[in-house]
Amino acid sequence: MVQHFLFKLLLAPFSLLYGMGVSLRNLLYQYGLLKSVEFNIPIISVGNLSVGGAGKSPHIEYLVRLLKDYVEVATLSRGYRRKTKGYLMIGQDMSVEQGGDEPLQFKRKFPEMGVFVSESRTFAIPKILMDRPDTQVVLLDDAFQHRAIKPGLNILLTEFSHPFTQDYLLPSGRLREWRSAYERADVIVVTKCPANVSEAERQQAIREIKPLTHQRLFFSYFEYDLPYYIFNPRFRVNLEKDTDVLLVSAIARTDYLTEYLNTMVNAVYLLEYEDHHYFTQQDAAQISATFERLESKKKLIITTEKDAVRLEMHRSYFIDQRLPLVVLPAKVAFHFEEGVQFDELVRQFLLNFKA
Repeated sequence: MVQHFLFKLLLAPFSLLYGMGVSLRNLLYQYGLLKSVEFNIPIISVGNLSVGGAGKSPHIEYLVRLLKDYVEVATLSRGYRRKTKGYLMIGQDMSVEQGGDEPLQFKRKFPEMGVFVSESRTFAIPKILMDRPDTQVVLLDDAFQHRAIKPGLNILLTEFSHPFTQDYLLPSGRLREWRSAYERADVIVVTKCPANVSEAERQQAIREIKPLTHQRLFFSYFEYDLPYYIFNPRFRVNLEKDTDVLLVSAIARTDYLTEYLNTMVNAVYLLEYEDHHYFTQQDAAQISATFERLESKKKLIITTEKDAVRLEMHRSYFIDQRLPLVVLPAKVAFHFEEGVQFDELVRQFLLNFKA
């Protein structure tokens, strides 16, 4: 603990310099020296103040499921760590290197939806409207810091266990902006809440975040479905108390998922990689060897949906090794029976939108 504190203290000057740069940029937007572009189509941004881990992808999926039967939805992100450049419309048959893991995941889950990536979102939106002229709403993934576009609805996510109010600027912490940047949000969602979060915990979070009068605050959690075999989604498996699990993960935080699995199975063994890690052949061999070392007679390898897109690169190896590799799907739900209110807020935004 002392060493961790000293490490943060040593990095504090660099955080201050970083914060000064962020402040200067935001001031340029505040005083109009840099312009935020508005479009004549509803734009919903989902993002966070910290680096990863807040659950942006499941919340984007929630919005897609909410809207897709009523309006034509498109998603737009930069396609983090893809090996291509520029504007790209994602196809189901693309590789993860071409489109990035999350965009490819969206496209495979919602094949009729337009999924796009681009480093320049201001350039991409007019292109989307040319390529998919029926598009009626664009969901911006991880765009809270992307000030070049002014979204009509700005949704900020923050983790229940790691709220932005208790974090610090990079590199001593994980914040990409000063905490005060939360004031730009229209909606704040406290994500990854415990399944049994109490009213007292809710009130404590409200006091800590201090939402402004124009902001709505919600509390969400993940509901996990039955895992499915990575190469045959129709084949589902039950999680049972006599099963040991090797959790293969390359996401920002695994504690929430690990806590859930610990309630469902006998034991969880974690094989963790950096966020968005591209699995190599050596990694695949490591997964196989680690799994073989588990002494349990009943065991599984579990991964997340985002990781599964990157693990598919080694499909032949996993099939040849006959490894029971399954994917655990997650969906967003809201506490305190406020899902209806969240849905209505989004619908009203669309109904009241004026170009």
